[in-house]
Formats: sequence, C-alpha cells, structure tokens
Amino acid sequence: MSSRRRKPDWLKMRPPSGRRFAEIKSTLRDRNLNTVCEEANCPNLGECWSGRDGPGSGPGTATFMLMGDRCSRGCNFCDVETGGMEALDPDEPENVADAVAEIGLEYVVLTSVDRDDLADGGSAHFAETIRAIKERDPEILVEVLIPDFGGDPEAVRRIIDAEPDVIAHNVETVERLQWPVRDRRAGYEQTMAVLDQVDRESDIYTKTSVMLGLGEYDHEVYRTMRDLREVGVDIVTFGQYLQPSRSHLDVFEYVHPDVFDTWERVAEEELGFLYCASGPMVRSSYKAGELFVDALVREGATVDQARSRARAGD
Repeated sequence: MSSRRRKPDWLKMRPPSGRRFAEIKSTLRDRNLNTVCEEANCPNLGECWSGRDGPGSGPGTATFMLMGDRCSRGCNFCDVETGGMEALDPDEPENVADAVAEIGLEYVVLTSVDRDDLADGGSAHFAETIRAIKERDPEILVEVLIPDFGGDPEAVRRIIDAEPDVIAHNVETVERLQWPVRDRRAGYEQTMAVLDQVDRESDIYTKTSVMLGLGEYDHEVYRTMRDLREVGVDIVTFGQYLQPSRSHLDVFEYVHPDVFDTWERVAEEELGFLYCASGPMVRSSYKAGELFVDALVREGATVDQARSRARAGD
C-alpha cells in the first residue's frame, strides 16, 4: 500500500515557528551542532523545542546528534544520509555542554549516527559528552539514545559507566520486519542484548521505541512488548512510521489514534512499563523530559524527589 495516498487528518502538522524555536536553532548553528530533530525531519520539532509549562518540561527538549550527520548504516526507514563520515570533532562534547547551558535545558537527550567505521563505534566520544554535561551541572538529567555498537558489550559498558539517567536503544519494529526495515547489521536479538546488558549491569532506566504501520500484526507487537519487559525495559514509545522520501519503505497502514491509545493502556496497565508515550506523531524523544519526570511524580514522588530518583536509578 503506497504512502503516496492522502494522509489522514490526524497526521497533519504545523511547521515549526516561534521565538524559542529560533533561539535554539541559532545556538545550534553557532556551535556547529546537529540534532536528530532536524536530520530525521521529526514532525514534533517545533512542539518539543518550544516546550510547555509543567514538571520536567524545562524550556523544551532538543535531541543532540553526535558524531556528525552521516551514518555508516542504511536503514530503509531513516532519512539520515549514509556514508561519507568525517573524523570526530574533539570539541563536540564541550560544545554540546555549552549549548545545553546556554539553552537552559534541564533534561538533555543525546543520540548519534552509527559509526561502524570507528573501533569503539564512537562509544568513548559519547561517554565524554555525557560527562561534560554532568560536570557542568550534575542536576541535569541526561537521556541517551545509543546505537548497538555492533553488539560490543565493552562499548555499551562505556555508556553505562558515564552514568546517564536513561539509556535508550530502539528495537524499531517487530522481529519479523527487522529486515527490510533496519540495516542488516542491526537485529532484534542484538537490540534485546544491549537493553538486557544495561538492565543487568546498572540501575539506569531503559527505554525503546517501536514504529507502527509497517505491516506488523497485533500479536507481534504484544510479543515485542513482552520481550522488552523480560529484559527489564522501563519505558516504551509507539509512533506512526512516515515515509521520508519515495526511495524509503512505503507506509503499509496509517494506524488510527485509538489503536495507539490501546497500546498505551496495555503497556502501562497490563505489562507494567513506567510509562508509554503512544500516538501517531510520537517519536522516541518526544517530550522526553516532562513525560519521564511526570511518570515518577504519578508514582507518588514530588518533582524534586523524582529528579533524585532518576539520578539514583531507583
């Protein structure tokens, strides 16, 4: 089923705008930084950057993309360009920390392209950035969305040792559809192993994201959620796959918002995830800070206690 047919009304979005959006964009350009919000054409860019009032929201959420804007892998759902990777910028960790301070973020999301061309997959650079932010302000909560580092447990351990508050790694889709959705170097078992390692070796919260509308069956989605809970994943998000260009995978189905609501209830009420963000426009880092802190508050903590619990991984 081609995605070139008309999108339903619930997928319509407004282009990003506003003073806060312009300020953040200017700060990023001044420091030569990339965000996955822009590189992956995230539909929530304006909303997340603008933020809203409320616990944990701060002045908005921006997801910094480390190690360049070119990826060593070619996933068929992703709009980030493949190939032509450049050398790592040794100033990037400090530049990101400077930008976080200038923008005034209370909750920071870091992600990266895959760098299979590097011996450690870029894990040391990733860890250095986490530490640079924490050294500036230990109160800042840091979520990282990491690659699988080719399944190298030492690389994953470097991330754990840098002590972010949330470690995310996306399973993306159900097991049957891993290929052709993801690059062949990725995979269901490898993703589960990364998430399991974080759970076994630390008290850090774990998170993953699943795209719907790729041809998955309900029983496959449910099984994926069960598998994620078995390896200790705390947070899951669901969003609609949208075709970035005609050279990418077609959308199999535009999933109705009611279905997303059902999966959210199943995740939180039946399977016991800390929280589930689920909706057609939701992406992995969607309002990550406010949703994370709000979830801890719903469990009975004050905002300050929630932040302390997050930092303690309890």
